[in-house]
Amino acid sequence: MLEIKSVTCVKQERCLFESLSFALDAGQIMQVEGPNGAGKTSLLRIIAGFANADEGEVIFQGHSITQCYDDFAAELLFIGHKTGVNGQLTAYENVCYWLDVHGYERATNIYDILAKLGLVGLEDVPVRTLSAGQQRRVALARLWMNNAKVWILDEPFTALDKRGVVMLQQQFAQQLSRGGAILLTTHQDLTAHFSALKKVVLEYRH
Repeated sequence: MLEIKSVTCVKQERCLFESLSFALDAGQIMQVEGPNGAGKTSLLRIIAGFANADEGEVIFQGHSITQCYDDFAAELLFIGHKTGVNGQLTAYENVCYWLDVHGYERATNIYDILAKLGLVGLEDVPVRTLSAGQQRRVALARLWMNNAKVWILDEPFTALDKRGVVMLQQQFAQQLSRGGAILLTTHQDLTAHFSALKKVVLEYRH
């Protein structure tokens, strides 16, 4: 489904990674590991098409994403360090806005999903009044409301308790079971067993 071919990234005259290649198949989850500064977020942004690689290319279903980006973007769900929520809107309004923008029907169980994410009683207050962790949970609600083939997630477990981590991994399993693929970074090991788990390890390069 997704192929990274000989990708190199240089930031501030430091090469983060060079000639990196790997493939992500349908039904597969891949964890990108490495210390802070190794280039994990930079790699995800390149794969998502938000930044350009210094060398190499990203292939989606046999075509460079530079040639089919609209098609790729339609099949991509990206949640990064910046959660993409509007502080003036409530959690409920943020979810509804995201669904409208991406052409999804509004789910009838939005409140139930927000409750699962530990936002009981906070669904109808401005997101700006929530903690950073709670705002991230609002963003994660999208994982229950999309049919994108590729999920790219940067540290999705941040600020989640054990129950939240388990629930999120159950949603990962749902994505894989319908033939989707997941690429994520996380500083902690996945606690659930995924038979299709692969890893890419980045090292800090001086």
